[in-house]
Amino acid sequence: MQFLFRSDSHFNLANLFTFVNITAGLGATYCITQNNFFVAIILAWVGGAFDIFDGKIARKYNLSNEFGIQLDSFADFLSFVLVPVFLIFQAVYAASFHGMWSVLAGAVSIYYVISGLRRLIQFNINSDAGSVSKYFVGVPTPLGAILLWLVYLANTYGFLPAEAVLAAMVVIGWSLNSTLKVPHP
Repeated sequence: MQFLFRSDSHFNLANLFTFVNITAGLGATYCITQNNFFVAIILAWVGGAFDIFDGKIARKYNLSNEFGIQLDSFADFLSFVLVPVFLIFQAVYAASFHGMWSVLAGAVSIYYVISGLRRLIQFNINSDAGSVSKYFVGVPTPLGAILLWLVYLANTYGFLPAEAVLAAMVVIGWSLNSTLKVPHP
């Protein structure tokens, strides 16, 4: 069991938490394909909790390494970019849009996915294993996902029409790569 606390192990404790995040994201994706949005959201939040703890564990036990940084970004891409976009596309856009509106919704969804991917790649290029800055430049993908969940809920409860969800996705996608400074918890 020493491999759990070795920074050179791909299966150290921090990375195992990241693997749970990935598993939750994959489960959420499956639930979305079954139109089981409630369970998908629960799984996405489970993934988010494990995302918080993987970094804390990596720093506490000095388990940070390049593999873990890349693995965490892959998990973030799945759980905090693809899952919320897929949820909104399936639950909001597919039910509300037809014709050219569907094409526009698809384009905006692709824009968000590319924005999230670009942000995560840039974050990896700029990060050092084990270091944490005082703030993020641009909205981090987990916060972007939370904002998309709020937009989804606002639509579900009738506060935002699908067209406003589309506009919000553009703004949140832009904010991922903006110069906004967001304090690091």
